[in-house]
Amino acid sequence: MQITVQRHPIEDMETDALVLPVFQDRREDRLGLGEMYDAGEISGKPFEMTLLHNVPGLRAKRLLAVGAGKPAKFNAAELRRAVGAAIRHLKSKAIREAAVWLDAAHAGADYVSAAVEGAILGDFETDRYKTEKKDAKTVERFTVAAAGGGPHLETAAERGRIIAEAQNFTRELANEPPNRLTPLRLAEYARGMAEEFGLEYEALDQDRMAQLGMGSLLGVAMGSAAPPVLIVLRYRPATTLAGSAHLGLVGKGVTFDTGGISIKTADGMEKMKYDMAGGAAMIGAMRALVQLKPSIPVTALIPAVENMPGSRAQRPGDIVTSLSGKTIEVINTDAEGRLILADAITYAQRLGCTHLVDAATLTGAVVVALGHYNVGLFSSDDALRERVMLAARAEGEKMWHMPLEDEYKDYLKNAYADISNVGGRYGGAVTAAMFLKEFADPTPWVHLDIAGTAWLDEGKPFMAKGPTGVPLRSMVRLAMDWQG
Repeated sequence: MQITVQRHPIEDMETDALVLPVFQDRREDRLGLGEMYDAGEISGKPFEMTLLHNVPGLRAKRLLAVGAGKPAKFNAAELRRAVGAAIRHLKSKAIREAAVWLDAAHAGADYVSAAVEGAILGDFETDRYKTEKKDAKTVERFTVAAAGGGPHLETAAERGRIIAEAQNFTRELANEPPNRLTPLRLAEYARGMAEEFGLEYEALDQDRMAQLGMGSLLGVAMGSAAPPVLIVLRYRPATTLAGSAHLGLVGKGVTFDTGGISIKTADGMEKMKYDMAGGAAMIGAMRALVQLKPSIPVTALIPAVENMPGSRAQRPGDIVTSLSGKTIEVINTDAEGRLILADAITYAQRLGCTHLVDAATLTGAVVVALGHYNVGLFSSDDALRERVMLAARAEGEKMWHMPLEDEYKDYLKNAYADISNVGGRYGGAVTAAMFLKEFADPTPWVHLDIAGTAWLDEGKPFMAKGPTGVPLRSMVRLAMDWQG
């Protein structure tokens, strides 16, 4: 998509379709819309679309009034969604060129960036493998018209393009079918991206991980013919201040999860291709960060495996030794994500990461607790938790702080090993996080359980069905805004 920024008055915008956000409880008098408000044809409710042709006084061929909700709740995140919905509406009508007009109150850098993101994200479809693409329509050119905008809006638009393209790259990875995206193929995608954008890349193969002692990670991979790999991506700023933070981003990369010997039910198992969505998000975040250039070093680690019930598969009752030296009794082989993350977290510490954030489609329990709207956030460190929460709020990725008191560790007690990999029926999302905390301590750490938010079972007005790319934007914001 070609992106441009203009500062023309709304009347002078020349485009196939001009998108104008309109609000509830605020009558829009321009361009004859006031009468439509009075008649009830426009209400301003979120994602309501009113398409008008040849509006008097407007050079644009069409005007699309898109509902933006209540003015008091409108922010950059809501603009992103509104623009995404508008683009999806316009592309369905084979419109190839569009623009959005922002008034002076919403012409700042964050709004311009969000508008560009919304357009690029809204244009994305998950139909790569369809031979007949009935909806193969796309908006090729998009303009942000920011009336009275400042001098740095082109930079903001470029930032939006970088982030949205990285998020769509993440969504493409998470949507790949498991016969095409094995652990080694995921590593090839990461290597290709690293070479294109100038990231340092390393891949630890099965032999190297065995030499290091990553028994927890390797145990998960035993049942699959597809070998595992630990992907490492490094960004180093041109100048690193002494004593500065080194952010580690760890993403679960289970390219397909049958549950192993503790096999899942058949219903819905086809979606387990997205069990590497956390890893994909961290790869995508690095794609954006190397272009945006934060002031701190960032390293991403993605342990990639298949969890299969082969003849050599890990069994319930097996005891494995992790990279940290802690022993783990595997009670349930379908609790595999925490096993691979444990070794990746320990390795991140060995690489010098001073602060850690992991993202994983880890538990069904978090979906029961929070549904599909909030990421479950767990943390061992209040300061890092607040950094992540601030980043998430700024980006409109909803997160909810969950408990992590020491008492929950009692659920993981084990008579035969240092710790069990599951904690029983109760508090499943919390005990999964508590398991990871055992390996993250004493490093400041945040765990993001994205099982309910990484995938849309049904499309939204602003986004196609399938992978969402959560929490890529929050991770980019976290690194870019890091101070001290």
